[in-house]
Amino acid sequence: MRFAPSPTGPLHIGGVRTALYNFLFARHYGGTFILRIEDTDQARLVEGAEEYIMDALAWAGMKVDEGVREGGPFAPYRQSDRYEIYHRYADELIAKGDAYYAFDSPEELDKLRHDYESRGETFNYGCATRMNMCNSLTLAPEEVTGRLASGEHFVVRYRMPDNEDIHFTDLIRGEIVVNSPTLDDKVLYKSDGMPTYHLANIVDDHLMEITHVIRGEEWLPSLPLHVMLYRSFGWDAPLFAHLPLLLKPTGKGKLSKRDGDKMGFPVFPLYWPYGETASGYREEGYFPEAFVNMLALLGWNPGTEQEIFSMDELIEAFSIDRVGKSGSRFDPDKAKWFNTRYFHMKSDDELVALFMPVVNEKGFNPAPETLKRIISMVKERAGFVKDLWHEADFFFVAPENYDQEVVRKRWNGDSPRQMRELLDVVAGAEPFTSENLEKTVKEWIAGSPYNTGTILNLFRLLMVGASRGPHLFDIVELTGRDETLRRLETGINRLTASAS
Repeated sequence: MRFAPSPTGPLHIGGVRTALYNFLFARHYGGTFILRIEDTDQARLVEGAEEYIMDALAWAGMKVDEGVREGGPFAPYRQSDRYEIYHRYADELIAKGDAYYAFDSPEELDKLRHDYESRGETFNYGCATRMNMCNSLTLAPEEVTGRLASGEHFVVRYRMPDNEDIHFTDLIRGEIVVNSPTLDDKVLYKSDGMPTYHLANIVDDHLMEITHVIRGEEWLPSLPLHVMLYRSFGWDAPLFAHLPLLLKPTGKGKLSKRDGDKMGFPVFPLYWPYGETASGYREEGYFPEAFVNMLALLGWNPGTEQEIFSMDELIEAFSIDRVGKSGSRFDPDKAKWFNTRYFHMKSDDELVALFMPVVNEKGFNPAPETLKRIISMVKERAGFVKDLWHEADFFFVAPENYDQEVVRKRWNGDSPRQMRELLDVVAGAEPFTSENLEKTVKEWIAGSPYNTGTILNLFRLLMVGASRGPHLFDIVELTGRDETLRRLETGINRLTASAS
């Protein structure tokens, strides 16, 4: 199996899904996963894209067996390093009469297209028009030789049969028949020495012994040509499967970067730092295993109710016959759901290792056991590591502001006196544990005319700054006596001053 992207920009998650299905298929059947860089269109190459592709696959846990970095028996794995190979096969097709030289200039072709469009027609360089064009089928052999010798611009085109039904099979869509006159004579090779995708991918797939080609459905219209090329060379064709599109969250149209920008979710696996930058799932805090699990189920149905799969489970369960024909609607909320599930599957120790750098970056260096206790209190409210800071910031930073809605609802003229009495109760509590603090404070409230809900809500407000957080007395114990008394004193003074 091979994944063969073009390094023309960041790798879209649709491309990652194609790579994933190739990877799962290869691993399921004990095959080889090859990464081949298809950079024959030199004009569209983008700096950094090749490295981005390799880094994205590595982050997602797809280990490449053979590729540019890994090497392998069919090296080189970058098509621009293989151009001499393609020249030989282009010559072979010409010698067989299945391809021909075409010398038509871009300006001549543009004029023809314009003329056809003016009549409401579409120009097709194929069996109906090729004998009226400037090519080796219409020119004398000596003129063709002279044009080639002079270095004149040319392309090599495949010669489609004049009238033949081309039969082929797609593993997802079944049997398909296309009549050859509806197809044009595609360019296979250019005078700059570079092949087009059509020739290069056929030659490389054959030489690299590819048995199955899983790629996006945008290549389905090219399949008749590829089938004919295999026939022309006398090679056995691999089996083909063309994956349906990933659709916008609305279900209408292909998922694009614009959709992500508009709705606030990434469409690329990693941050893209060049030109028009783009966010990535890694940088947004997604676990790679959650990202992969989500992608696997966008188009493939395991046939069970199971939704959470490890990579090994995906490899075991994957089969191409359970890939659907229709496009799959991308749901950003479902992507978050997957990450939340994986987040909650992490142990507290794993989350400490992940969260500690975030806390360190904020300027704090708690003991791992302390951070573990904090995480255990707040993790149920989080779905990403980055959420933990929002849920736990008050353990490290005293409130600077107080939720005004809570203040309006709870703070009144009696509150300063009540909170100072609470301060004295807390100051004298011994031992300073959650269980004893709760018992001591509630006994004090029971012996006073105060309302329990009012006192505890104001206590939380002064400790946290809002009505949020885990069990109040767990917060107080971990915050410690001195800091708790300081927060109570500061809060009483600030809210009293603001009310006056």
